[in-house]
Amino acid sequence: DRATRNARLRECVDVMRALFAGETVSHDGLVRVDRAKLHTLPQEPPPLIGPAISVDTARWVGEWADGLATVNQPVAKLGEMIEAFRSNGGEGKRLVLQVHLSWAPSEEEALRVAHEQWRTNVFPPPVCWDLEMVEDFDRRARDVTPAQVRDSVLVSADLAQHVAWLQELTALGFDEINLHHVGQDLTAFIDAFGEHVLPHLAR
Repeated sequence: DRATRNARLRECVDVMRALFAGETVSHDGLVRVDRAKLHTLPQEPPPLIGPAISVDTARWVGEWADGLATVNQPVAKLGEMIEAFRSNGGEGKRLVLQVHLSWAPSEEEALRVAHEQWRTNVFPPPVCWDLEMVEDFDRRARDVTPAQVRDSVLVSADLAQHVAWLQELTALGFDEINLHHVGQDLTAFIDAFGEHVLPHLAR
């Protein structure tokens, strides 16, 4: 259940921070650690970025994380998540967004690629949490339509449309936006976005 998952993650954060501080750590809770120690410490502790896809989790992450990481969702919801994160200890901390997108020279191909490659990844919680095997995802994905995939993936053959979408997301205040093209022809994607999209996003 969600409460247990969050509690387990929080215990792991405390253990990692103690290890990064050079401590010898023993812990017996949802996770067990027996006299663990890092014998080579990083010059600076790596930031622990908290993942969230809901407003409530974003608020909780603000208490302890060094930043917030999420995925593309409706702009209004992302704005609520950022506000919740910042209002509960996240002010000034790093904001990271992963954007799932599909681009191809034609709209039909862009949508076909998105549907072929990403239809098993469109299920909201708690459905996606309860699917255990690859076969379970495949079975649930049989009835997913291309239109449903558009709810999770930014699909367009128009590079200017991708620029507009990404500018809108950038305006929310994200420090880092990672573009995830769900298709397999990455060379064409990198070339097209490198020439026609990224120059419009430089800050």
